[in-house]
Amino acid sequence: MQKSWAIMRRDLIKLSRNPLTMVITVLLPIIYLVIFGNSFQGVLKRLPVVVVAQDDGPYGIRMMEKMQALAAGPRTIILTYEDNPGAAIQQVRDGRFKSALIIPAGFSKDIEEGRIGELGLFTDNVDTISAATLENVIQQAANTLRDGYVTAREPKLNEITLRPSNLFVTVDYDRSLIPGVIVMALFMGSLTSGVFNWVMDRFMGVTECYLVTPLSRWNLAGGILGSSVLVTSCAALIVLVTGLLLTGGTIIGGFRSLLALMGIIVLGATGILAMTFALLARADNPRVVGASAGFLNVILFFPSGAVYPVESFPRWLRIFAAYNPETHAVSALKSILFKGADLNAVAGDIGFLVVFTAIMLLLAGLNLKRTL
Repeated sequence: MQKSWAIMRRDLIKLSRNPLTMVITVLLPIIYLVIFGNSFQGVLKRLPVVVVAQDDGPYGIRMMEKMQALAAGPRTIILTYEDNPGAAIQQVRDGRFKSALIIPAGFSKDIEEGRIGELGLFTDNVDTISAATLENVIQQAANTLRDGYVTAREPKLNEITLRPSNLFVTVDYDRSLIPGVIVMALFMGSLTSGVFNWVMDRFMGVTECYLVTPLSRWNLAGGILGSSVLVTSCAALIVLVTGLLLTGGTIIGGFRSLLALMGIIVLGATGILAMTFALLARADNPRVVGASAGFLNVILFFPSGAVYPVESFPRWLRIFAAYNPETHAVSALKSILFKGADLNAVAGDIGFLVVFTAIMLLLAGLNLKRTL
């Protein structure tokens, strides 16, 4: 027992010298509870919808009231109004809105005269969960338009119909996860190369050899990050190709979109690798990097919009997602991969990633310690 106690005491002393590991062990389950509980709330809310109301008759007004009730009551949608149907549909294509509802001129007159009244719904079907939810709730609203109104003619079945139109090629749920798994590959690469290799070299004493060389901290950081970006980007491209083969998908836009995807992957890999380096470069034990991996993965991946619409997060989590690099990487990859969007359509996401990467590269170089 005394011998076992001696081993146990020695191990406890070692653990006490890495308090961060124990803190993460306690915090990680709590973080899971908070992030999971707010990232997957079941009922979607605050989905942005643009409405073009060209009919001022009773049924057109009633449809607008139904939409306003969805926005004010269950808060399923956030309404924006537009006069031009073409402009509204283009804004859906650019990712500003999840769908565009067109109430055509003569909608009320058609219903009152016994003809079929048609509503147009143009959805961003790349986000399959949001598209299905919007089509369902707006269809329900349209089905109840006749309540409280009596026409002079005999009512016909399906007098009011919603005609949903997908603006993009249909994306199955498994295929819609490809941008998310690409970003996950970037994150995993940042922990299996980059900072992990650096901390392991410090732990094994390898980095002491650098002290007798003229290499600066910037040389060291640049070399390690350069090799890690190359390896991680290649891994992410393999994930992209494999994901498309497994799901039977293609890259909308062809070779031009492929080059844009490669650029986003390299930029995202550089930013994420530099971020982990800036956070963990001074760790003296690989165990700290391993313990931090789960923590960082939860707080970055699940609020990124890879598996659930960001718009439905609570306000504090939406604010966090706006500054999450993985959110912008996922958004850019989805737009280019599934919509064939050009760089102008994802300029906001690219701009954020460029600024984020520049800041993280600076911090990574400053945080690397060229001493024992």
